[in-house]
Amino acid sequence: MNTIKTLCFVIAALSSYAALVYRLLQVGRSWRDSTYRTLLITLLFQCLTFTMGAVAMGSERFLGVGNLAILVMHLSAVAFCVSAQIILLRWATGSEESARGARYWLITGIALNALLTALFFIADGPGRPAEDFNTGSGRPLILTYLLVFMVSQAVPCVTILSQCVPYARMASKTSLRQALRMLSVAAVILFLYCLARVVNILTAAGGLDIGAWTLAASVFSALGIATLSLALTISSWGPSATRLLEWAHGYRSYRALYPLWRDLYESSPDIVLEPPGAAVSDLDYRLHRRVIEIRDGWRELRPYIDRTTGGDGEGDGGAGVRGGEESRQAFAEAAQIKQALHAKRTGTIPDDNADTGDFEDRDTDNFTAEVVWLTKVAAAYRKLDNAR
Repeated sequence: MNTIKTLCFVIAALSSYAALVYRLLQVGRSWRDSTYRTLLITLLFQCLTFTMGAVAMGSERFLGVGNLAILVMHLSAVAFCVSAQIILLRWATGSEESARGARYWLITGIALNALLTALFFIADGPGRPAEDFNTGSGRPLILTYLLVFMVSQAVPCVTILSQCVPYARMASKTSLRQALRMLSVAAVILFLYCLARVVNILTAAGGLDIGAWTLAASVFSALGIATLSLALTISSWGPSATRLLEWAHGYRSYRALYPLWRDLYESSPDIVLEPPGAAVSDLDYRLHRRVIEIRDGWRELRPYIDRTTGGDGEGDGGAGVRGGEESRQAFAEAAQIKQALHAKRTGTIPDDNADTGDFEDRDTDNFTAEVVWLTKVAAAYRKLDNAR
């Protein structure tokens, strides 16, 4: 169990340090922004919490005082929660309202840290075994200290969650909306950590052994801190990640359209504006061109399309019908294209051809919907090709 606890601690610590380093790399262009400075302070307290945790794990004395690293770790955790709450206020409210809220949370944080410090020394914290601050050992003052600390961690989780949900709906910027949603997820996970930690403390104080369930607190802590670190940095890397995902989606569509485009190009080489190549540096342009060229190739085939074939998704073994109406239409279009390509090669013009009309009267003004639809047709075309 100690190995799992250590691993969870390392994951939480590394995610905190990574978030801090990432934000420090932006200090040159962001330092004048007060929100950025507050965020940097939040991440510093987050890292200090885990730094002191590492110190406490390595030695029972810090600066010559027993268990002082544990106290500093707890005080840093309170400061971290307070600054995280202030960050949320700066993200989601006006400057005047966030200033009032920041003053309230600063006063609350100072009062909590003063209370924790007083309880620590009144309970003879420096002279107690370090294990007492994990379990409470049934001593009322140590137990009170630990429960006050856990309340100081749980309350911000509740307030952050209650604010993030409505603010996320109102946020106009996508990156801010993503940050608020991720922050709300982190708040839920960290609240579960607080509950698990309280259960560990109370069961240990009552002499109950819950075995491996004590690991739940460490797991929730690692997941919550990692999610929180992502939430506090997503406003910077989120747009780039979104563009990367969009590029990857576009590239998959570009590749998926290739078999259909290739056969249409071989049938009608004049549909291509530029010689075909493998480069995808300008993917958006190339995807637009591929869609247009598929459309142009299909129009070249209209005199050869027999309207009487492909209507029931022939050749797909009924999969098109089972997949729904749109899937059936995709297989029908693919079957007609395959038949028309063969008819053009043999010079056969059907009596009932499709010399007018369009792909099931699809709306070609919506490019995204057009790519989705043609990708389904291309997938059906590839299945029919493989079934030969």
